[in-house]
Amino acid sequence: VQLVESGGGLVQAGGSLRLSCAASGRTFSSYSMGWFRQAPGKEREFVGYIRWSGDSYFADSVKGRFTISRDNAKNTVYLQMNSLKPEDTAVYYCAASTTGWPRYQYEYKYWGQGTQVTVSS
Repeated sequence: VQLVESGGGLVQAGGSLRLSCAASGRTFSSYSMGWFRQAPGKEREFVGYIRWSGDSYFADSVKGRFTISRDNAKNTVYLQMNSLKPEDTAVYYCAASTTGWPRYQYEYKYWGQGTQVTVSS
């Protein structure tokens, strides 16, 4: 499975941005898809995931502001980010997992290259 993120960019605090992650392969619908981020000088951290069923789960830091959706017909998963804060600035990665509730990086087998999101104050 190959993953390609897009949609990153520069946005002002309080603004919104939607990231996309396009996946190759015919088994996309069976994967749980996650989003992670890595800020400068920090470790990569979990943002959220969406299961094959559509159930989603988020880190407390983004809960209520971010949502994840998927379009299995397009092999694409989306991360909608609202009410962005400067601390959301990071490289955002999507990843694919075969486990059911994948909150940890080791549970993800495939990773994208990342897309930069910068939130100005």
